[in-house]
Amino acid sequence: MAEVAEEKLQQENQNLDKKVRYRGNHDKPKPWDDDPNIDRWTIEKFDPAWNPTGMLEVSTFSTLFPKYREKYLQDSWPRIESALKQYGVACKLNLVEGSMTVSTTRKTRDPYIVVKARDLIKLLSRSVPAPQAIKILEDEVQCDIIKIGNLVRNKARFVKRRQRLLGPNSSTLKAMEILLDCYILIQGSTVAAMGSFKGLKQVRRVVEECLRNEIHPVYQIKNLMMRKELAKDPALATESWASNSSIYFKFDSSGRMFSKSSPKARRRSHIQHYLLNRRLARQENLLLVDKQLESGEYFMNDQKKADKKWQEKQEKQSEKSAEKKRKRDASFLPPEEPTQNNNLNKSEESKKDITELTQSLKSKTNELKKQKKTQEKVNAEEYIAVA
Repeated sequence: MAEVAEEKLQQENQNLDKKVRYRGNHDKPKPWDDDPNIDRWTIEKFDPAWNPTGMLEVSTFSTLFPKYREKYLQDSWPRIESALKQYGVACKLNLVEGSMTVSTTRKTRDPYIVVKARDLIKLLSRSVPAPQAIKILEDEVQCDIIKIGNLVRNKARFVKRRQRLLGPNSSTLKAMEILLDCYILIQGSTVAAMGSFKGLKQVRRVVEECLRNEIHPVYQIKNLMMRKELAKDPALATESWASNSSIYFKFDSSGRMFSKSSPKARRRSHIQHYLLNRRLARQENLLLVDKQLESGEYFMNDQKKADKKWQEKQEKQSEKSAEKKRKRDASFLPPEEPTQNNNLNKSEESKKDITELTQSLKSKTNELKKQKKTQEKVNAEEYIAVA
C-alpha cells in the first residue's frame, strides 16, 4: 500500500511540473516567442498595405524660419516638395509670414510620416542643408535640436565654449561626427543633430557638459575612441568597462582640478587642497623667520625695524632719482665730432671703389672688342646651301 501511495505522489508532482500556470488569457506562449530567426530590434519598413484607407483626420505642423533663410528655402523648395510628395505629405512655404507648413493628405498612408515632416521643417529652419535634412524621412534616422543659449549667461563665455565644440578648423566636430555616426550642425544658440537614438543621446551629453564647463570635448572624444575599440572585442561585450576607461578631469570656478565623481569625493579634494595651502604658508613663514635670525632682524625692537625699513626705502629712492637725472642729462650732451682718422679711412675706401670700377670697365671693353672681331671673321657664304 505504501508503494502505491508513493507512486501516486510522484505522478502528481510530475503533472504539476508540466503544467504552467498563467495569470490571464493573453499570457500564453506564442509560437514565435522562441524563434531564433526573428530579430526584434529591427525597424521594419512601412508597407502602405498596412493602412489602405489612409488617415481619418488632417494633421498639420508649422514652424517659423529666420529672414536670412528665405532665399535658400525659396530655391530648394521644389526639391523638398517632391521628396514629401512620395510619402503623400503636402507642404507650403509662406514668405509673407516667414513660415513652413506640412500636413497630411488623402494619399498619406504612414501615420508617423507627418512627425518626420515636422522634424524636416525644423531642421531647415535651423540652417541644415536641404539634401541632408531630407534624410530625416528615412526610418533609421532621427533628429534632436539642443538649445544651448540658456546654459551660459555671459555672452563672451558662451562664444568661447561654443568654439570648443567646433575646434580648430572644425576638427573636433568632425571627430565627433565620425565616432558617433551623426550629423552635427552648430548654428547660433542651437545644435542640430541627426543620427540614431544612441548617437543622439551621446551628442546631447557631450554638448551640455562642454557648455557647462564640466568636461572638454577632446577628453570626450578620447573616451569615445576607447569605447569603440572595446566594443570590437566580443569577450568584453558583456563586461563592465569602468576599469578600462581612464579618469578625466574638470575644473571648478577657482581653477582647481578634480575628477568627475561623487560630491563626497569633491569635498575631500577641496579639504586636501585647503590643507596643502596651509602647509605651504607655514613653510614660507618658517623660511622668513630663518632669514630674520641670520640677519639679526629677529632680535630688533619695533623702532629699529621701522628705522631700517625707512633707510632701505630712502636708498631705493636715491638710486631711482640718480638714474632719472642721468637719463635727463643724456639729452643735453653734445654728439661726438668726427675725427681726422675717420676722414682718412673714408677717403681710402672711396679710392678703392674707384680703382675697382675702372678695372671692371676695362675688362668689359676688352670683351666687347673680342666679340666684334669674331663677328667680322664670319663668312656668310659658308652657311648658304649650294644648289
